[in-house]
Amino acid sequence: MKRLLTTLSLLIAIYANAGEIIVSEGNSIHDALRQAREWRRTNDPRCKGGITITLKAGRYYMNEPLFLRPEDSGTKESPLVIRGIGEKHTSVICGDARQRHTQVWPLKEQCDSLPIKHDDGLPMKGMERMLDFNTNDRTITIPTPPATVLRDFVSKKTPLEMVVHQRWAIAILRVKDMKVEGDKTVVSFMEPESRLEFEHPWPQPVIGGEKGNSSFLLRTTEQRDGIEQLVIVDGANYIRFEGITFKHTCWNRPLHKGHVTLQGGFPLVDAYKLKENPGLPWDKDLENQAWIERPVSAVTVCNAHHVDFYSVVFENLAATALDFVDNISDCVVQKCTFGNIGGTAIMGGSFAESPREVHRPYTDLAKRCQRLTIKDNIVLDAANEDWGAVGIGLGYVRHCTISKNHVFFLSYSGICVGWGWTPLNTGMENNRIEGNNVSNYARQLYDAGGIYTLSNQPGSVISGNKVSRPYPAPYATNDRGFCIYLDARTDGFTIENNYTGDIAPGIAGRPLTNQRPIRRDEIGDNHPGPNLIFKQ
Repeated sequence: MKRLLTTLSLLIAIYANAGEIIVSEGNSIHDALRQAREWRRTNDPRCKGGITITLKAGRYYMNEPLFLRPEDSGTKESPLVIRGIGEKHTSVICGDARQRHTQVWPLKEQCDSLPIKHDDGLPMKGMERMLDFNTNDRTITIPTPPATVLRDFVSKKTPLEMVVHQRWAIAILRVKDMKVEGDKTVVSFMEPESRLEFEHPWPQPVIGGEKGNSSFLLRTTEQRDGIEQLVIVDGANYIRFEGITFKHTCWNRPLHKGHVTLQGGFPLVDAYKLKENPGLPWDKDLENQAWIERPVSAVTVCNAHHVDFYSVVFENLAATALDFVDNISDCVVQKCTFGNIGGTAIMGGSFAESPREVHRPYTDLAKRCQRLTIKDNIVLDAANEDWGAVGIGLGYVRHCTISKNHVFFLSYSGICVGWGWTPLNTGMENNRIEGNNVSNYARQLYDAGGIYTLSNQPGSVISGNKVSRPYPAPYATNDRGFCIYLDARTDGFTIENNYTGDIAPGIAGRPLTNQRPIRRDEIGDNHPGPNLIFKQ
């Protein structure tokens, strides 16, 4: 054992002082964590006051996630800290760069170019309106693409994806066949996404909507799998990440299964319409059943308490950047920056993933994510690959606080709290959304809110937020975008002292100009409950 510890010491670092392990670029963070674990196991005196793993400036490539187990737990008096050196976040834990997409049609330049330029899933070259959506044949009819696109698909067998705009979500459908019929082409798709797209009604593309038919684009995607996860904290408590950067992860699911979502970026694994005798005891109008899975995250926390992230940069990640999955409490995300995120930047709490059916009102889930604090963070340019994801999204949670965050440039909603679509008391309660700045949201999808809520959450508050008016999304099929959206049986909130205004030109994130209180007609609602208190 002594020989092992000596070898690890040489491989990892030098010890600057008691309780600190310094890791240089080219050496292993996994080995450093193992060293710290051995100190805990043997009750080494260097554990007193805490153990710090310090990463020198450099890139630390992860070909497998860093897995923190119960044996890595610190204590209140002796936490485990993983930190970078200096204030420039040059200690980078990284995986593989996201897959690259090449839009092949349409090729007209979008009239409103996005202010952020990078290679992601946004329609930088516009979208085209579909002609028909046929649930019986499971086909989508589109204007006939250019001959070069058809030729490459047939002769070169170039894999094509269709990205479908469907109100508050998207679908990514791998193209199986394209049958040209003059100036229109009928497109069919691979399984399992074809079944899910055409059997489940919410959402689906719109034909003949208020603002026309739903839109689509065709693209090719780099056909390679890459690293999806960098860190998994499972059962480890009193952990703190500080002053480091998490960068570059892939999102492999659409390459193999497509991507058909229910809402918020959650992919369907099974779903269908109730064709006979719709309704269930808790919702007589329910007409669909759905089972979802959770999107993969670059950094995952579960079965843990007191796991904190302070002054950490999350950049170029997909799908989710940071996810507090299940059975967590007393965690803090503070002064972190999230940029160029393919899905949701910060996620927390259960969303009734499979094997649970998602619409059932569950009473045992909210207590499994409580006292999560998200404050003083910057979320910039999230949901740029799965446009239906959000900036900050919490599901079944209680006693959680989202405060003083700057959230901007989002394809759908900004800050979302709640799940379940139910007026019943499920344990979601005392959640606070206070003092946030949200702007430039709903850039692609509508049925959106700068602040968005679902279900009954007694004792909760939406207060002191500044929310711009929704962006005029160029391909939305309706005008349902709101500064605050109280969706599907929202209840139990006090809503007061929230303001809107104009987006200031220039640098993103500037304070809104011409600020004024949000009017009641700028607060959307959908079957709201009787216990909402408005003090606007």
